[in-house]
Amino acid sequence: MIVWINGASGAAVRAVAREVRAVLADSTLFDPRDLFAGLPVPPPEGSDPLDLPLGRRLFVETVAALLDEVGGVLVIPLPLYAQELRDHLFGRLSSRAIAVHHVRIEADETILHAWAEPVRNERGEAGTARTGTIRTEPIRAERAGAEPTRAEPARSETLRVEAALGDHLATTATRTRPASVNGTATPARTSPYTVALAEWLAADAHPLPADPRGPRPTAEALARLLASGALPACPIVQTAEPTAETLAAGVLLFDEIGRFLLVDPTYKPGWEFPGGVVERGEAPSLAGLREVEEETGLRLRSTLRLLVVDWEPPMPPGFGGMRLLFDGGRLSETAHASLALPGPELRDWRFVTEEEAAKLLPPVRYARLWWALRARRTGTIAYLERGTPLTD
Repeated sequence: MIVWINGASGAAVRAVAREVRAVLADSTLFDPRDLFAGLPVPPPEGSDPLDLPLGRRLFVETVAALLDEVGGVLVIPLPLYAQELRDHLFGRLSSRAIAVHHVRIEADETILHAWAEPVRNERGEAGTARTGTIRTEPIRAERAGAEPTRAEPARSETLRVEAALGDHLATTATRTRPASVNGTATPARTSPYTVALAEWLAADAHPLPADPRGPRPTAEALARLLASGALPACPIVQTAEPTAETLAAGVLLFDEIGRFLLVDPTYKPGWEFPGGVVERGEAPSLAGLREVEEETGLRLRSTLRLLVVDWEPPMPPGFGGMRLLFDGGRLSETAHASLALPGPELRDWRFVTEEEAAKLLPPVRYARLWWALRARRTGTIAYLERGTPLTD
């Protein structure tokens, strides 16, 4: 399993994670910063390695391989504020049957100052603690109970609470200090953490209050929380990653004014049509009916009509395959009203126009929709490859 530690301060998150490794039996600390240190394809300036497909793939493959080798609990200290990135990483891990326990360190600036103050006093510093790491060698995967390395002397508050939490204090000071333009006060910038907390993070990650005494008591509280079962795994549907080309069936469902239904899965980024992978020995149209019922609670009575057949090429790490899009017809007012609230598999659903769908769907999926709507109007079936019809 994975214990993913999130929070507003990268330094505080890492400080707690190091103490979790010390107090939680059979645990390993994995700091993703070391993984990307030598990435041959650097991310664009101002972005993160996980913004790159290569970075995401490397992260998931490394985490899976590490868990396969060492087992136990993998502790990952990584602030995560983009919901799309959360969907991608947690979804890919879930597809490998790796449970992720997502926890968020709740700490205001007063508590973090209290954590850092003893360290600053010990060093005789009156000003703001310096920023950055104090490691001299990378620490890649640290096992609980392992002997301290030369780069990490044994300390109760490891790495002096990440250089006295300097990165957090410097960042929050910048964000909370009122700005002034021509003598007029302007609002301070809102941090990405605050935005994420308001939009999705508060509901996704279990809150863990930071103990004013420091990272060690906070880590001990986290270990107790995990042992008691009060820190559940994220409820992401475990869909096994394909090992070959797949056949998938999507369904277009319309409301009384001609809009169609899109769903927002929790296990991958982006909006989708209701539907999913056709199981072995299953008819594609029946797979579409089954997936609609599982995802929305609707049991369609009518037979689905095929609109689009699209061949999707392999795009590593994906294998591609055939994608079918069916017409599920217009939903009655009763059926529309009975749409189930999204469960663990779906975050949201909405009826949209074609123009609205263009902003929500990836280009190849929107191309599939474009041809499906036209096939529906003309009573034909469109055959596509890579989202484009074959031409003479």
